[in-house]
This record gives sequence, C-alpha cells and structure tokens, in this order.
Amino acid sequence: MKASELVYLSETELDTKLAELKQELFNLRFQLAVNQLDNPTRIKAVKKDIARIKTIQRQRQIAANN
Repeated sequence: MKASELVYLSETELDTKLAELKQELFNLRFQLAVNQLDNPTRIKAVKKDIARIKTIQRQRQIAANN
C-alpha cells in the first residue's frame, strides 16, 4: 500500500490496518519456519507497510502536540 493512500485513512482505520499487517507478518514468519512460504519477498513488503503506518501515526502525533 502506498503512503499517499494511507495518509487519507483515519486513526481507527490505520490501527485496524496495522493489526491486520502484524497478524499477516506473524503468519508469514510461521510459514517461513515450516518451509511453506511461497513468496518470501512478501515479508519485506509487509514490514515496509507496517513502517509506513507507524510513520504516519507518529507524524500525526507530533502535529497534534504542536
């Protein structure tokens, strides 16, 4: 998901998306451990999406404090 798309989501939507991505990352790591992962590059993409969401949340938190 692109950062430009994430900017327009509300805080609750971001929290929901973050929880979904964390669960997906957990499942991907589990699949990797048991050698059933079809696309190992998906782990990298999910981690980047998680970082994007956390960055947007932090930017909003800083903006709210100023």
